[in-house]
Order: sequence, then structure tokens, then C-alpha cells
Amino acid sequence: MAIRVAVRHNTHYQFDRPVSIAPHILRLRPAPHCRNRIYSYSLKVLPEKHFINWQQDPFGNFLARVVFPEKSTELQVEIEVITDMTVVNPFDFFVEEYAEHYPFAYDATLRKELGPYLEITENGPLLQAWVASIPREKQPIIDFLVSVNQRLERDIAYNLRMEPGVQSCEETLGIARGSCRDSGWLMVQVLRHLGLAARFCSGYLVQLAPDVKSLEGPSGPEQDFTDLHAWCEVFLPGAGWIGLDPTSGLFAGESHIPLACTPGPSSAAPISGATDPCEVELSFTNTVERIHEDPRVTKPYSEDQWQAIIALGNAVDARLERDDVRLTMGGEPTFVSIDDMDSAQWNIEALGEHKLKLAKDLLIRLRDRFAPGGLLHYGQGKWYPGEPTPRWALGCFWRDDQQPLWNNPALLARVDTSYDHGLDEARAFMQRLVEELGVQADDVRPAYEDQLYYLLQERQVPEDVDPARADLGSSGERRRLARLLSRGLNKATGYLVPLEREDDKPWRSGQWKLRADQVYLIPGDSPMGLRLPLDSLEGADKPENNQRAERDPFAPRAPLQPARISAANGSSMQSHPMHPVDPADAGQDDDRVVRTTLCVEPRDGRLHVFLPPVTHLEHFIELVNAIEATAEALSLPVIVEGYEPPRDPRLVRLLVTPDPGVIEVNIHPASNWRDLVHNTETLYEEARQARLGTEKFMLDGRHSGTGGGNHVTLGARSPEDSPLLRRPDLLQSLITYWQHHPGLSYLFSGLFLGPTSQAPRVDEGRDEMLYELEIAFSQIPAGETASPWLVDRLLRNLLIDITGNTHRAEFCIDKLYAPGSATGRLGILEFRGFEMPPHSRMALVQVLLLRCLVARFWRSPYKGKLVRWGTALHDRFMLPHYVWADIADVVQDLQAHGLPFQLDWLAPFEEFRFPHYGNVALDDIKLELRWAIEPWHVLGEEVGSFGTSRFVDSSVERLQVKLSGLTPERHVLACNGRRVPLRSTGRHGEYVAGVRYRAWQPPSALHPRIGVHSPLVFDLIDTWNGRSIGGCTYHVSHPGGRSYETQPVNAFEAESRRVNRFWDFGHTPQIISPLPAFDAIREFFPHQQNPRPLALPAAEPEPEYPHTLDLRRPANGVFAAEGPHQPEIR
Repeated sequence: MAIRVAVRHNTHYQFDRPVSIAPHILRLRPAPHCRNRIYSYSLKVLPEKHFINWQQDPFGNFLARVVFPEKSTELQVEIEVITDMTVVNPFDFFVEEYAEHYPFAYDATLRKELGPYLEITENGPLLQAWVASIPREKQPIIDFLVSVNQRLERDIAYNLRMEPGVQSCEETLGIARGSCRDSGWLMVQVLRHLGLAARFCSGYLVQLAPDVKSLEGPSGPEQDFTDLHAWCEVFLPGAGWIGLDPTSGLFAGESHIPLACTPGPSSAAPISGATDPCEVELSFTNTVERIHEDPRVTKPYSEDQWQAIIALGNAVDARLERDDVRLTMGGEPTFVSIDDMDSAQWNIEALGEHKLKLAKDLLIRLRDRFAPGGLLHYGQGKWYPGEPTPRWALGCFWRDDQQPLWNNPALLARVDTSYDHGLDEARAFMQRLVEELGVQADDVRPAYEDQLYYLLQERQVPEDVDPARADLGSSGERRRLARLLSRGLNKATGYLVPLEREDDKPWRSGQWKLRADQVYLIPGDSPMGLRLPLDSLEGADKPENNQRAERDPFAPRAPLQPARISAANGSSMQSHPMHPVDPADAGQDDDRVVRTTLCVEPRDGRLHVFLPPVTHLEHFIELVNAIEATAEALSLPVIVEGYEPPRDPRLVRLLVTPDPGVIEVNIHPASNWRDLVHNTETLYEEARQARLGTEKFMLDGRHSGTGGGNHVTLGARSPEDSPLLRRPDLLQSLITYWQHHPGLSYLFSGLFLGPTSQAPRVDEGRDEMLYELEIAFSQIPAGETASPWLVDRLLRNLLIDITGNTHRAEFCIDKLYAPGSATGRLGILEFRGFEMPPHSRMALVQVLLLRCLVARFWRSPYKGKLVRWGTALHDRFMLPHYVWADIADVVQDLQAHGLPFQLDWLAPFEEFRFPHYGNVALDDIKLELRWAIEPWHVLGEEVGSFGTSRFVDSSVERLQVKLSGLTPERHVLACNGRRVPLRSTGRHGEYVAGVRYRAWQPPSALHPRIGVHSPLVFDLIDTWNGRSIGGCTYHVSHPGGRSYETQPVNAFEAESRRVNRFWDFGHTPQIISPLPAFDAIREFFPHQQNPRPLALPAAEPEPEYPHTLDLRRPANGVFAAEGPHQPEIR
């Protein structure tokens, strides 16, 4: 993701008359130790008649000595440097053990060599006082340098100073300001007083405008900027010269391009020389221009590209409208914390306090943007085995007709605020609420904790432990017991009232008949509405008391009634007034027990209102309006929790839920491209403002998305309008097209793929699946059908993983027309194979691709025999070259059907999915390394803390090597001495192959005796000359032996971890040894020298995986006894 720039610097002296110009020294060429890759350098000097000689000074800097034989009226020096702004981690260095902490002393030999850089030339009282104030206690050397550098930046203000020369340290400290060269020289003297060798450095500072503004602190320049700059460098044993920029308080990175580094400022001046006395006019310019930008996740598209994407989205909308497709699209994007990359809740665990806090912040932000009149609801989510409590589900619901569902946001309590509400407020609220609903106040009952249970728990507490106290390390049972004992077991937990409603009848309640006089809750931490003793009710075993008919999602629905206007504040409150009902006519005309309940519970100083399940949206709205009217009358803000409203197209819903390592947002569907763009961009931005991001990284710096995916849903506003139910051949087209184009699966997938992943392809499971799928396709009618159940019955048992799980499939139809429940008949198809795109515009391009395919298949259904890819699926299509070629075929097909989708719009996905490691040019041959896909194998069951568990083996990785300009009859590529099976791409001289290797060695893995293959040394062998002509080295881990303990904090650190593992050097140096005497000797003499007999690495044909060299397999069928098998070239 490099940005290539051209740095231009022009200095122009205009004289008032022709003058003699003495020889000039120019120090304007990047220094030898510059860490930026310099592609080109240009120096142009006027007058044109001059002589130039390149030299190096005693300190290794490049000097241009320019001699002018004739007088001139001007002197102009123009510089251009073309370089990459590849990220450099300024802290990625090692120091010798004795220098790891300050203070330390250089050894005698090194101190002698560093003599000029230890010389103290200024020793004034202000400087002595400033140095004396620096703490000298033992501390890590990096922390020490950071603190000194930042303190100097705080103490010395920056000002632009045009006078020549450098201020003395006393002057700079006295006025507390200076230019960059003044601060740099002051830092040099400070470090020398502290016993550290330091040198003055002049160069270019290049600052590029950031793609995204920082949430806190400075964001950098508004526009790209460059100028001459000065800083200092300190010498650390083992690390060498480390740059410190006291002007900014930062360490020097890729933005600092050194030109000259010397003991003092005078010998580092960019231009030095003299002329005859004259009047002179000086002018100078410094500019930086971006001349190449790789697609990157922070800025995936240019504005021209984005406008073209928007235009195509609108055109596809018009086509879908003309064809009466009635398509809506939603999704389930996932986010992670940008501040915490390492804790369990953002990696493997579903629940956590920090996760809940960020989810609440995000929900409120989304409510304010999407639904100012929406209802915030805190419900129960999924509950998986091994998790102590159910997951939460935070929801925002609002009416589709723009009428408010909740009027006053101030009446919705914040979950992180205590209002000191207790049982008295709960009792008053319940009494007023039942009056609003028109049910009997006598049906309200207090609920208590089970006293006998907790008294028994108290007896089991050890004698030396106070049962009324517990800390965070205690078990959940201990904390619950301590809380209840402190409150008192004889106090009520809250109040409940049985409540239900059927059709147009009034609200119905009733008295619960229990063996005990009181309602005792089931022990637990969940809201009391989830802990009711329903099995203890009279008639609990009768089916009619346990079954509630769900409303058919296909049933017609009338428009909702307009909201009533409250007389108190003129706001809309409820759909129609509720009148008290006479007890004799309150609907209590049968003996059926009302099991659904409304509960009011004070918890942590807040009132929680637990909603019962209802079957009709009208009933839910009336209940919510009654709750708000009660809260308004009593001035008591509440938290609404419990059961969610029924599924209904007249109510829009947005959910924020936890998943292992991520927060998932179930975004409401949009019916057109404009709304999709608005919803997606708003969600990404509000998540960022809530300190949630979309980027997560592995220890080695690879992007992994969030790990939670970005499931995309296709449906319609109502189930009967779903294009997938109206046209089952649309789903057939999508499945067939995806099966024909594996690139659609692997370009957008996450790291974990294959038959045991969360979203396996239809051909990654059982071998007979494609055969059975073709039979099912033969029974799907063409065109529209009046049988919405057909697609589910035909495909439900085929779109599954190898265990039969219908949810874990690339095409999930659980919510299409599942017969088990009303929530399964929503007409929704879910694409589960997509990883979370890091940028909103990438997500929208992904969605646009789907919309284009739907538009294409609606007019021209796609049918064909399914392809038996076999092992090619996990061989050829694991390599980015073949994935990209397959995607190119998809784009060409769309263009042939009148949809001008562009291939370069997907380039950011290629960079995100297949990061570039490096490239090297060897004569006319270019060699490039990219990351490739490697499926993770699921291992056998092992005993864990929560029972048996199954791990995946992620220790094997794969990369792609691609060569261009290769002569196959002459050149052979070897990796660690083994021949790489290069395959032609169809372009002249272009070849590609994969290399599979073990990257790390976990305690449990496939083939545990095979060690780590590191480094990977690639040799390009010239068979005509009998030697390796060059190569490169890829270090599987840090080449210096650094073992990272934390994940990268951002994309810059991640990129630096990736790029420092690639070296564009490191081939095998020896000449290829002779063959046995009976082998043939070549007769070709390219350089008029006797030929060398060759013993090339033997070809290793592998019919199952012909595109990949697997270093785990033995060469010549012989395994090494221990460690990796890495034969040398012989």
C-alpha cells in the first residue's frame, strides 16, 4: 500500500550583475543510510556551464562539488527525489544488552570511534540546568529517549526563522523558541551532556495529508507538505543511529529523508559557497506530488472512481425498478475496539464490560442518526453452551411511516447512570401502568429471590470468608450471594403483572395460583422476567397454556393508526386511548393461565421494564406508548427490556449484538442504492466516533478483517415480495455462478475457509453434493412461481456444511422460508462468506457487485453443469493470480450484459486479501511475492476447561511467487533448494506458483514433527551459467528474532511488521555442483567459457496440487528426523 511521491526542491539566487561564483558544495542527495527506497534522483544546476564532481565527506554523506568557470547573473539548484513513503517503524531495533537501560557507557573502542559525536561544544548555565533536571534513575533506553525528546518539544516553541546559522543553546533556551535546526542542535548538545553520541542531521521532511482525521490529537497537515528540515540522531550500540525530531517530539520515520549527518551544523548545510559582493534576491520552493498510489484500505478509491460507482449504482437501481425486482439489501457488519486489540473480549470471548459500553454508545449514535423517534430496547440474545449468561441484544426500533414510536428520549434511562430508583418507584410505576393498560391492580404481585436457596448457599461458604463480600475474582454465584445478602433476602426484587392480548380484545391479566403464597424467582443474574417460576403455575402441563400462535408473516397488514397527541406536551403518545375495562368483561372468560408477564424491576438505581411477548405490532405499540405515558406522568426514566417486537414490515429494526471478539450490527435493509450508501457510510462513521474500527491484525501484521464477517442479506420489504421466493431460479443462478467462479468466494472471504469453516462453499463439503444439487436444480421451475415454499424444500438439505448445519453455509436460507417459525419465513437470503471490508466504500462496492449480478440474473438466468474442481479449488484458486483472473471473467460477463462494472474497483480487495510482501528485479526478470490463501484444518477433539474442544491448525501458510520476463528453457526457480513448480499464466514470460510452508509450531498441529521453514530463500538459477543469479529472502518471523507479544495497534505498525520480513537479497551463493560422470554435459557456450555441468533441483511433480510446492513434503521421499527439511542446492 505504498504511496510514491516526487519531492521537488528549487533554490534560486538572482544577482544584480554578473558575478564570479566560487565552487559550491551541495548536500542535497539522500544519504546512504536513508531508509526510504529511492527510485530516482535528479540534480539540475544553472548556469548550465559548470563542472560537477560527486564525492563523499568523512562522514559518508554524498557531496556534489560544482565549479563555475564563468560569471553569471543567477545560480539555481533544482532537486527531484522520487521515493516510496513505505511505513518505517522507528522503534523496530535492538540494542546491546549493556545498553538496554540508561545510564550506560560505551566501551572504549566504540567511544574512541564516536569521539566527534561526543564532543561538548556548549556548556552554558541554562543548558547545564536543563540537563541537570533530567531524571537519571535506571530506565529503558527507549523510554528515556522518548521522554527527553518530548520534553524538549514542549519546552521549545517552534518558529520559522530565515536568518542564517544556528542559535546557541543558551539563546534557544533563553527565549524558549527556535527553528528546527535550533532545536536539533540543542538536542545534540543535550544528548552529549548525557553521555550519548549524537549528530546533527539535515534533510527533507515529507508530510502527507491523512486519509482519515484522527479522533484525538493532531491529524497532520491539511495538504501534502515538504520542506528542508533538521533533527538529530543518537547512536545506540546494536541499533546504530536512531533519529529524534525534537521539533515534533517524534522519532524519525519514513517522513524524514536524511541528506547530510555530521557532528555539527556547519558541515551539514544543504548549500555552501560564495560569490563576489552583490545584491541578491533569494527564492525557493518545496513541493511534493503523489505520482502513484496503491489502493489502500483508508482510501480505496479516487473521487472520479467513486462518482462512477455512484452512477452505476443509480443505473442498476433504475434497471431493478423497471424489472419489478423489489429487492432490499441489509447486512451484519462487525466492529472491534480501536483501543484494545489484545483482551479476550476482542479476540475470543463474546461478552465483556468494555464491549457492552461501546455497543451502548454506538446504539445511541445510530438512534440519533437513523431514528430520532425510535425506541431503545435491551433484550436477550443468544445463549451458547459454556457461556455463564445469555448474550445481550441492544435494539433500536422505529415505525416505517415516520411516526414516532418513543417521543421523549429523556425518558429512556442511560444504562451507565444511576437514578437512585428503588422499590417505591417500581411500585408506583407498576400501579400507574396497569391503570393505563386497563387491567386490575390486584393482579400485580411482588417477586422475591428464593430465600431457601441462598440460605443454603450461605451455609456452604467457608468459615473464614465473609459471605456478604465478594471481589471481581469471585465466582458469579459468590458475587450474586453477596449482593443479595447485602440487600436482604426478605425484600422484593420487583413487581410483575400477567399480561397478554389477542387480536382486537382488551389486555388480559389474571391471578397466578402458586403452591407458595409468594412468587419466588429462579436463581440467576438475568432480568426477573426471564427467571419466573412458570413451571410452578397451575396447569403448566396443559398444551393450551404453553402455545401461542405466531402471526403469519405473509398475512396482510393494514397501515398503522396515527399516534394520539398527548394533552400534556402536544407530543404523540399512543395509537388510541385505552379505557378501563370492567372486571366482568376483561376477557377473563376462560380458565387459560396468562403466562406472559410485564415486570418492573429496580436494578442498580434504574427502573427496568420487562416487556412480554406479543404477536401483533399494534399491541406492542400500545404497550410502549402506555409505558412512555407512565414514565412521563411520574417523571421516571426507564430502561425497556424483555422480548422484542414481532417481525413486521411496518417496523424497522436495528440490533447491536455481541459475537466472539466483535460487535455485530444488524443494519436495517435498504430498498435503493441511495439509502444503502447513506446507511453504510453513516454506520462506519458513527462506529469510528464510538471508537470502534474495522481493522484487526495478526501478530505478523496481516490484515484479518474483524474476524466476525460482514454477512449481506437479500430480501424485500415484505416476505411475499422477496425476489428469491418469487423467482427460485434467481437463487439457482447465484449458486451456480458462485460455484463456477471460486474467485467470488475467496476474494471476499476471511482467513478461515474450507469445509469446516463458518461459510463453506457448496463444493467444499461432501463429494456427492454437486450431484445431488444438480438434481435439485432440475426441479426448479423457470420464471415466477406461486409456491414460495418450493425453494426451501428443494435446497434446505443441500445448502449445509458437512455436519448438516443449515446456518453455516455460504448461501444461508434459514430465513428464506423455513417452516419451523414465522421468523424463518422472511424471504431473506444471507451471504455468509464475506469478511468485513475495512472501508465503507469497499463494502458498498461489494454490495454493488451483488446488485449487478441480481439484475443480470433476473433478465438472463444462469444455468450450467456444476464444475468438479477437485483439488484445484484449494490449489490453483488459493493463489491471488488465479482469483483475480477469475474475477476479471466475472467483470467481463457483467459488462457483456450491459452493466459496466470496472475491474479496478475491486483492486482494494486484492490488496486487502493478498498483501504484497515485496519484489526484486534480477536483470530483466521481476520476481514478486504475495500472501496466498491457506485453508485451516480442524483438528481432533481435545479435553479443555469447558469439556472437549476442537482447534484449527493455522500454522501452515502459503505465498505466491510470480515472475515476469522469464525464459523457461534457461531459468529455474528454487525455494530452500527445492524446485518451484512454475506454471505459465498465458502471458509471454509470466509464470506463477505457490509455496506452502510451516510458519510457526503450535503444541497441537498436523504433522507436529515438521519444524518451521524459516527463512524462505528464493534462488533464480541460470542453467546456462550454472549458478544462482540472484533472489530474495522472506522471513516467516522477524529476521532479528523479535517475538511480538501484542497485536499491531494500527495499520502503520502492521505494514511495518510485514515489510521488514522481506529482503530483496539473500540468494544461495555457491555454484551448482557437477553431476555424476554419466550425466550429459551441455554444449552451449554463452560467454565463450567451458560449460559447468549442472545438478538442478529435481522437479517434484504433484498431480493433486500441481501449482504448489509443499515444503512439508519430503524431497525425494525422505523426511528429516528433526526440524524442517531444507536441502541446499547441490
